[in-house]
Parts: sequence; C-alpha cells; structure tokens
Amino acid sequence: MSGANLRAMKPSFEFSSALTVWDAKPNVFLLPVPPDVGASVRDVPIQPRGFGAVAVVVTIGGSTWSTSLFPSSSHDGFWLPVKAAVRLAESIELDDTVTATIQLV
Repeated sequence: MSGANLRAMKPSFEFSSALTVWDAKPNVFLLPVPPDVGASVRDVPIQPRGFGAVAVVVTIGGSTWSTSLFPSSSHDGFWLPVKAAVRLAESIELDDTVTATIQLV
C-alpha cells in the first residue's frame, strides 16, 4: 500500500483556538490543541516521535504544511506550531482565533 493510501486512512480533526506565543521563545507562535481533540489524537494507534510529538499535515485557510504536534504540560492537549510563512499568508496575528485541520500521518 502506498504512503498516500496509508495517510488517507488516518483520521483528521478540526479545531479553533487563539494563537499564542511560547513563553520561553516569544518568536515561536503556537495554537493550543483543545484537550478533547488531544484525547482523540492520543486514542489513534500511531508511532509517536521523540518527546511524544505526533506527525501531522495541517491546513489553515489556503495553507497546508507538515509539522508535529507537541504534548502540552500546561493543558491536556497538544501545541501546534504555526510558522511565519503561514501567519503571513493567512494574515494571522497574535490572539487571533484560528481554525485548523490536522491530518495524522
């Protein structure tokens, strides 16, 4: 089975949350993945990456890219990093509520 077919079998999730910055590195922008979505991601049998990261393909507006979700110690969900090119392309600023779709890979 090809990689594309395997990806098609993995679930996707949509959520909305406010863009924030990482306290330790204020130039890193993150979307908090809500706890209910995080629990659903954890329920999928996948091979986690280092530090419990989960590989995903993300879509926000017209932008799609590959990244990883990182477990959050401050809430029961994950953090989704949003790179500068996406923030610029989608006109996203700090504290904006953003709708994202994540596809597990």
